[in-house]
Amino acid sequence: MRLTPLLWICCSFAAIAVAGFGGWLLSLPARSSVVPAPEISREESEAALAALKPRKRVRPLIAIAGRNSATETNDYLIPYGILKRSGAADVVLLATEPGPVNLYPALKVESQATTAQFDAQHPGGADYVIVPAMSQDEDAAVLRWIRRQAELDATIIGVCAGAKILASAGLLDHKRATTHWYYIGKMTKTAKTASYVADRRFVVDGRIATTTGITASIPMMLTLVEAIAGRERAESTGRSLGVGQWSARHASSAFQQTRRFTLTVMGNVLGFWRKEQLGIHLTPGIDEVALGLVADAWSRTYRSHAVTFASKPGAVETRNGLRIIPDRVDPGMPQERILPALNDRLPAAALEDALRDIEARYGRDTAEAVAMQLEYAR
Repeated sequence: MRLTPLLWICCSFAAIAVAGFGGWLLSLPARSSVVPAPEISREESEAALAALKPRKRVRPLIAIAGRNSATETNDYLIPYGILKRSGAADVVLLATEPGPVNLYPALKVESQATTAQFDAQHPGGADYVIVPAMSQDEDAAVLRWIRRQAELDATIIGVCAGAKILASAGLLDHKRATTHWYYIGKMTKTAKTASYVADRRFVVDGRIATTTGITASIPMMLTLVEAIAGRERAESTGRSLGVGQWSARHASSAFQQTRRFTLTVMGNVLGFWRKEQLGIHLTPGIDEVALGLVADAWSRTYRSHAVTFASKPGAVETRNGLRIIPDRVDPGMPQERILPALNDRLPAAALEDALRDIEARYGRDTAEAVAMQLEYAR
């Protein structure tokens, strides 16, 4: 069969694209390096705690910022759940506009105030502002509000890819910082004078702190609790989460885009006909941290998406007073697609159980791809 010039051109471009993709894929490492995480010196740990000490109020006020559209699930929920559980500070979840906050990749929650309402109630600003990853790094309202809080002497903590927002706000200029492994290049391109620090779960430089991937908010928040209320309070909070030890220790080389990770994610995405919805039953008093970790993990397999359901219409109040809006009242799915109840498990165990169940359902490669996205060392 004779190819027309247009078809020949299209086929040629397709061949070039395939060859280019193949070359790029082969350029990726087959898998991540496995090396021990370096120790953190006592001096560095003590300096971080000293920098995080509250300076404005005896009982600090902590604001967690969010956009109403696609704020990262765990970046928003984990800090709230840990800080409220500790009782070390007053904590408020904010949104830029009235209405629900649609989290990514799962869950819908009610914010507790808008940024404008917060400003009216607290004109002197917060003691700490936590900035999650959001769908837009350069939202003018978010950047304006964060800069203003920094001017009011708040300590600003960028969680995961929230560091990109801090970079866009100019708060990382001439600072040491870290972020999720996938966004290191974008952070340093935006904040050209920032210094990326490897092998740290979190980095504290003056009144600016940043963390690596999603699960790094756990050691970051426990460190913040320790800075505010002391080691004993932080340890009791950690035990209640199922976390016995925490620090800034991290092996950055274990987290990078590998050939295996890329092929696993691509294969799961392209196999869209196999994707299934899995249900999480919302019950009063459900733990925010466990809920966020499990919903996030299952929604990052690219084989499944977690949806929530409740026994009756209306928002469900969590352990610490957050209101979750269920996706549906009736689960509308068979029992085998309803995830195990969360009320009887510690948050850290809930994540481990979810990764184990993901491996059993979809295979080891998918479980490892989820852990890679969460920047969680199994």
